[in-house]
Amino acid sequence: MEIEILYKKLIKPFLPTPSHLQHYKLSFFDQIALKEHVPIVLFYANNKFINNFTIDERIKQSLSKVLTHVYPAAGRYDKDECSILCLDQGISYTKAKVNCKLNNFLEKAHRDLSLAALFWPHENKYINKSNLMVSPIVTAQVTEFECGGLAVSLSSSHPAMDGFSNIKFLLEWAKVCKMETPVENINFLRFNLGNVFPTRDISRLFKSTYDPVIEKDIVTKRFIICETIMSRLRKKCIDEARGALTFQPTRVEIITALLWRAFIRTSTIINGYVRPSLMDLPLNLRSKTSLTQVSNSMGNFRVDVPIKFIPGETKMELHKFIILIRNGVNKVVASCTKASPDEIVSTLVNINNGSVASPEWGGNDEVDKVSCSSLCNFPFHDIDFGLEKPKLLFFGSKDMQMFWLYDTDIHSQVCVQVDLKENYMKLFECNDDIKALTFIHNANL
Repeated sequence: MEIEILYKKLIKPFLPTPSHLQHYKLSFFDQIALKEHVPIVLFYANNKFINNFTIDERIKQSLSKVLTHVYPAAGRYDKDECSILCLDQGISYTKAKVNCKLNNFLEKAHRDLSLAALFWPHENKYINKSNLMVSPIVTAQVTEFECGGLAVSLSSSHPAMDGFSNIKFLLEWAKVCKMETPVENINFLRFNLGNVFPTRDISRLFKSTYDPVIEKDIVTKRFIICETIMSRLRKKCIDEARGALTFQPTRVEIITALLWRAFIRTSTIINGYVRPSLMDLPLNLRSKTSLTQVSNSMGNFRVDVPIKFIPGETKMELHKFIILIRNGVNKVVASCTKASPDEIVSTLVNINNGSVASPEWGGNDEVDKVSCSSLCNFPFHDIDFGLEKPKLLFFGSKDMQMFWLYDTDIHSQVCVQVDLKENYMKLFECNDDIKALTFIHNANL
C-alpha cells in the first residue's frame, strides 16, 4: 500500500482577519501543554451522493470558511511562545491518493490498526519539539482511495488546541461542508481563555519538568465492548466488592480500571516484580467549573488527573481500582467547581508537582506510565462531510502508551484503541481480563 502526494497548499481564511484580532493570547493551560501535534483520522466510504471533484472543492472551501471564525488556527506562534500572530498565514493542506480500495484497507486495519497512521497529515512526519513553534498550527490531509472513499485527517498543535477544540473544529468543518453554510453564520467557539487564564512565569511554579519518553515501537489494536459484556462486568464487580462499592460505577470507570489492571499485570510479567504505576486521565474542565464564559472556548482547558498505584497499598481487586479512579477524579472536580481562575491554576500546579513534575513519579524510571483518554459521548459519528458516518476512527501519534475510549455508532458499545509497546501488547492481549472481552472485527468504528 503506497500513498502518493498529489499536491500541498496553504488554506487561508475565506475572509481576512480584522486587525484587532491579529494578536491572539495563549492561556496558562496552553503554555504548559505538551509541544506536539495530535492527529485524528476518519475514513469514509464513497456514498455516490457527491462526485469526488465536488467533494474535494467543498472540503477545501468549507475549511477556509471555518478558518475565518477559528482565525488563530491559520496563524503562527509568536517568538514569545505566549501568543499567536493571526496574519492569515494559513494551514497546511495535503491531497493524496492511495493504491487500494477502502474495504481492502479496512480488512487490514482490523488486524493492524497501526496502518491508519499512514494517513496522518504528511507534514506531521517532520514536526517535533524543535520546530513545532514555527510550523503551521493545523495540518490537514485528504487521501482518496481507488474506490472513491476518503481518509480525512486533521492534526493540531497541542499548545493551541486540546481534544475538545479539535473535535468542535472537525464537527463544524464537516457541517459547513455538507450544508454549505454561509461564512457569516459560522460561530461555534470563543477566544477568551488567555484573558481568564493569562500566561505566567512557570519556572517559579513547578518543582521540575520531565520530558515524556517518546516510545518508538508502539503498536495499535482495538476492540469493542458490547452492552452484554458491560452489564456482566458491572455485576461481577459489584458482587465481588461485597458492599465496598457505595456507588454504581460507570462504564468508563469499569473499562479504565480493567485496562489499567491488565497493564500493571503485563508490566509485572515483563519486569519480574510489581512496579508502581501512574495513570493520567485527561479531564475537560469546561463543564466542571462555574466559569461559564469559557465553557465553549478554544484552547486547552483540561487537567491530567493522576491516579497512582502503589504496590502493597492498592489491592488488585477490580473495585479497588474503580474506587481509586472515582476518588481521584472527584477530588479534582471538587477543587475546581466553585474556584476562581487563580485557585484552579493553584490546583493544577499542586497536581503536577505531586505527579508528573515529581522525581518520585514523573522522573522515576521505575514507575510505569500510561494515559487513558475517554472520548465517550463525543459525537464522532456526526462528523459527516456529506459522506455519511465514518467507517473507522484513529487517534493519537503513537509515541506513548495510551488507551482511547469512544462510542461506536451503536452507542451502547464502547470502542477501545490500545497503543502499547510491542512487547507489552503481546502479553496484554493474553491477559484474562482482556481475553474475556468481546472482539468484533466487522463493526463500524
